[in-house]
Amino acid sequence: MRHKINKTVVDELKTDFMHNRKYALAKDHYSANACDNYKSLAISIRDNLIAKWILTQQRYHHENCKRVYYLSLEFLIGKLLADNILNLGIEDECKKAMEEIGLDICELYDQEPDAGLGNGGLGRLAACFLDSMATLGIPATGYGIRYDYGIFKQKIVNGYQVEYPDSWLMFGNMWEFGRPEYMVTVRFHGRTEKFTGADGVEKTRWVGTDAVRAIAYDVPVPGYKNDVVNNLRLWSAESTEEFDLAYFNGGDYVKACEDKIFSENISRVLYPSDNLYQGKELRLKQEYFFTAASMHDIIRRFKVHNNDFKAFPEKVAIQLNDTHPAISIAELMRILVDEENIDWDTAWEITRKTFAYTNHTIMPEALESWPVSLLGKLLPRHLEIIYDINARFLKEVEKKYPGDMSKLGRMSLIEEGYEKKVRMAYLSIIGSHSVNGVSALHSELLVKNVFKDFAEMFPGLFNSKTNGITPRRWLKKANPLLSSLITERIGDGWVKDLSELKKLETLKNDDNFIHRWCTVKHHNKIRLAAYVKNEMGITIDPTSMFDVQVKRIHEYKRQSLFALYLIALYLDIKNNPSKDFVPRTAVIAGKAAPGYFMAKQTIKFINSIAGVVNSDHSIKNKLKVVFIPDYKVSVAEMIFPASDLSEQISTAGREASGTGNMKFMLNGALTIGTLDGANVEMAEEVGDDNIFIFGLKADEAIDLQHRGYSPREYVQNNETLVEIVELIRSNFFSQEEKGIFNSLLYSLLNNDEYLVFADFGSYYETQCRVSETYKDMNTWVKKSIMNTARSGKFSSDRTIGEYAKKIWNV
Repeated sequence: MRHKINKTVVDELKTDFMHNRKYALAKDHYSANACDNYKSLAISIRDNLIAKWILTQQRYHHENCKRVYYLSLEFLIGKLLADNILNLGIEDECKKAMEEIGLDICELYDQEPDAGLGNGGLGRLAACFLDSMATLGIPATGYGIRYDYGIFKQKIVNGYQVEYPDSWLMFGNMWEFGRPEYMVTVRFHGRTEKFTGADGVEKTRWVGTDAVRAIAYDVPVPGYKNDVVNNLRLWSAESTEEFDLAYFNGGDYVKACEDKIFSENISRVLYPSDNLYQGKELRLKQEYFFTAASMHDIIRRFKVHNNDFKAFPEKVAIQLNDTHPAISIAELMRILVDEENIDWDTAWEITRKTFAYTNHTIMPEALESWPVSLLGKLLPRHLEIIYDINARFLKEVEKKYPGDMSKLGRMSLIEEGYEKKVRMAYLSIIGSHSVNGVSALHSELLVKNVFKDFAEMFPGLFNSKTNGITPRRWLKKANPLLSSLITERIGDGWVKDLSELKKLETLKNDDNFIHRWCTVKHHNKIRLAAYVKNEMGITIDPTSMFDVQVKRIHEYKRQSLFALYLIALYLDIKNNPSKDFVPRTAVIAGKAAPGYFMAKQTIKFINSIAGVVNSDHSIKNKLKVVFIPDYKVSVAEMIFPASDLSEQISTAGREASGTGNMKFMLNGALTIGTLDGANVEMAEEVGDDNIFIFGLKADEAIDLQHRGYSPREYVQNNETLVEIVELIRSNFFSQEEKGIFNSLLYSLLNNDEYLVFADFGSYYETQCRVSETYKDMNTWVKKSIMNTARSGKFSSDRTIGEYAKKIWNV
């Protein structure tokens, strides 16, 4: 079922490429380098998008349709050239055009920097959702920040993570269009004052403020082969003043530019460290900066065709991607009450009908809150509005639960204590008409535990929308060999309807199909092995089992559990040299937050284990451990297709959903995991025979901790753990830096908040079962085929379809 190449499109692409290289870049084939050639092709593809983009936006305006606005502080969009070519349906034509010019299109793809405008799963989910909204034809705009520097570049130096700036804009962004005509002035600081309006009603105004300009940059988001191109609008901060001429003339050049520098810091870097007060202040500024600009933009667009704000929720649906944009609830109230002169009750009804909130965490310490003192300093009017919202809300609580002072304290938007704080998740809940979790288990825990009081007070408010991933990026683009094999046998309907993959089940006993499935996996492993060799100088065996854990480094994700298992496996190989072991290559990747000491220690621990294991020739390559530095979207696109085993081993009840687990499953990896997040639904879809589940369940984990968990008891009752602990204590993995893992070991032995030791025994036994299964490659491949075949539920198209129908009403 080979796509027939359109010669006319090939010729047009060649003509456009040559024109762009000469007239847009002023280069020829002598002076152009690889980056110039990438830009020339990118401009050609961008031009293909523009007409569709304009027509799409015109249609939305002419129809005055309801629009979805997706507010997210992160959009981990990665590289866009190959994605846009794929969605336009001209992959073969582009490849052919570049070949005829004498260029390798893959080399051009490599020139594009990853747009690292996100930290991990939250930002990547937002990017998948944009793709699905465009593919489903939903009128939507994403809003975020155009960070000058994305998530940091990670280098590993002597086993330690070292952070470097990610200057992703150094050579420009070929996909963005500056829109200075849509500049918004965003205000901070100042004070409020009361006055009497012309109607005799007392009003409030926000005065004496500082200002920053928000400059819009638009990025087209094409749907898959449907001529729909939606918009991602990112805001960049600029000072309202270039410099203070008085200071400049006086010779104090630094002081002259000080205000400009401080203003533009707002969009300088993704997520400043919030260990210090200045970091907290900058992050809150970022959150208000992009939400205020976005709310202004949304209202401007609404007013083009509408003049009655009561119709606002019929034309506007705003989805809050976690609590980072929650301040927009107070901002909309401020605009409606203070600027549009709408009475409070009507304004609040409009606001609640407009907003919907997606929660992404069940860990109370991760629920965002802001010190009242900081919020009052930066946004005094918004703090007043939040206090008013809270006062009215608590009256409702008191009315429903008279005399229950404990409940009033638990549900208040203001957390009392040494330092009063505003609970942004609570503001998001009471300011929205829908609150959703991102997996069935997560949503259940929100209702039963985290937000139990709110769920009782507002029956029907909470719902579940299990996350998903876009099959265009994570199978068709990332794994072209497998997607071609699938399309050859079942057609290409799966690209837009992932449930079509179920047809693969009839092929799991087809010997020819099994052989070709194996061949595809092997080629993908060779590609990853070549990358590891080139980047790290380490040789890994593509015939070994690739056992992979790639995700943000965090204690609850339990990279430490995987590390302990690798030590146990190493000891087993050393102690039993004649035993028949399945050769394994453990692949780990992920970034630790710069201020997160224990996560950075975990990276050092893994690299120290790798140093010992990889230099021990006596184990004869039965085990290799590699930590791939600078994990990002383009690296993920190589890792997922090459993986045999997916490590999804977070403490049950701690992971909201996860989407990496879905990407592994889609690409035919088998999962070893706890019943946490979306793992629960994956197990339901694929069946117990095709997934390796271990460990405590969420309710069992909670019960164990309530009863009093003693990690040392679990160590004492497990000979392998006793030996591992002694090796760490005796500096076996840190002979040149004695004692560096004392804090990590102390935390595990005396606290072990995430039950690493409690789950170790079950995990180790399950890993033994994995090895035995892998020895029968025919059985393993059948299970691999079943994983891909049963992954249809985890398409972001399905997720977005549910949002559209049940939350946004579009």
